[in-house]
Amino acid sequence: MIRTRRARIVATLGPASQAPDRVLALAKAGVDVFRLNFSHGEHEEHAAALEAVRAAEAAIERPLAVLADLQGPKFRLGDFTGGTAAIEPGQAFRLDLDPAPGDCDRVCLPHPELFAVLSAGAELLLDDGRVRLKVGDCGAGHAATVVIQGQDLSDHKGVAFPGAVIPLPALTPKDHDDLAFALRIGVDWVALSFVQRASDMAELRRLVHGRAAVLAKIEKPAALGDLSAILDQCDGVMVARGDLGVELEPEEVPVAQKTIVRAARNRGLPVIIATQMLESMTASPSPTRAEASDVANAVYEGADALMLSAETAVGTYPIEAVAMMSKIIERVERDPNWPHLMDAEHGRVEDEDADALVAAARRAAESGSTACLAAFTTTGVTAMRLARERPLQPVLALTADIRVARRLALVWGLEPRLAEQPKGLDHLTKGAASLAAELGLAPPNGRVLILAGTPFGSPGAANLLRLAHAPPSSRA
Repeated sequence: MIRTRRARIVATLGPASQAPDRVLALAKAGVDVFRLNFSHGEHEEHAAALEAVRAAEAAIERPLAVLADLQGPKFRLGDFTGGTAAIEPGQAFRLDLDPAPGDCDRVCLPHPELFAVLSAGAELLLDDGRVRLKVGDCGAGHAATVVIQGQDLSDHKGVAFPGAVIPLPALTPKDHDDLAFALRIGVDWVALSFVQRASDMAELRRLVHGRAAVLAKIEKPAALGDLSAILDQCDGVMVARGDLGVELEPEEVPVAQKTIVRAARNRGLPVIIATQMLESMTASPSPTRAEASDVANAVYEGADALMLSAETAVGTYPIEAVAMMSKIIERVERDPNWPHLMDAEHGRVEDEDADALVAAARRAAESGSTACLAAFTTTGVTAMRLARERPLQPVLALTADIRVARRLALVWGLEPRLAEQPKGLDHLTKGAASLAAELGLAPPNGRVLILAGTPFGSPGAANLLRLAHAPPSSRA
């Protein structure tokens, strides 16, 4: 199965979609990466879901990636007497460590680490920002606040402290257990929540130790201030607009999205846009026009992948949501203005031999009647460098390692496939050109540009650009 679009689709598995027949249907509808959300579900469910993805991969004969999304720290209120309390604007409201059930005057906040960073004048957000508190007097185990914005609060609602760096590691004991399990069953990507600083990603990279690619979820404003250093430790990044939007004002979220996408594209790191992309399709068979525009804008930005969450995990129309996202992407990519708008976000090419060769490959493809580009890659780096250039021709990413092929399923425009290591230049040329023809990426006698690194099979930068032609017959 060949994707005719360049932007990729990530779909979250859940009760509505994790049965094997549903996973296969989602893959056929256009999913490239399946997300396992470790905030929900048991290990056995995630293992079964991964097996369903591997079965779907075999059925469609195209590598599919599995992304394990770790939960990270969660700050939540304690209980209320009767399960709820009315919190009115202007009233006093106290947060403390007392585990007794709360009421309209106080509630337990069982997180000493939050009290440690509170100061007078700070704002706290409860229940995804629906309740806003301004801190007055505070200490090691209490905070007296005034309600700025109020409504009914119920047990265990979330708490956020905008702008603060919380003195906690991003990986909780639960995350350590989930990570060990995810690596044991063979996931391809691991996403870390609650990233605040580069050291959070460095710790994840140390623990993963090359067994999967690592991805930072940017959902804390503090991460934006350390974005460059965080990206130094990443193989990919996600714009987690839901949590990011809780702590940022709504008008700031699109600007943050642009900043993250541009920074990732400049480095050639795959970037995912996530949260509420087709949210209405959780309960409706069609999206709103605003949602369709949101998806389209992410494609115009040149994002590598767009993610569906509740739409596929618990929604009534998971397959329809994937099909609709695919249709929107394909329509944008047929727009004559799309390449120019996408190129506006293209970063400066690094002054390195490999980058210069990749840039030359794109220019050569544009200047002639090239049908397809092919990149032989041992680690995936050469193919990702080529994807960074956003060539408009199909890019065949060839590797002898199925783990690398699966990781590349997330990357813009790549068609990853397994191939044996080249035994020489003639073998390299014939193998790439023949496979491009067999897959329909190049017509008979069509031009194929091949990028590789020598010696073959050794990790390293690409140093070879070769011109070939597809066989006269697609059956050759």
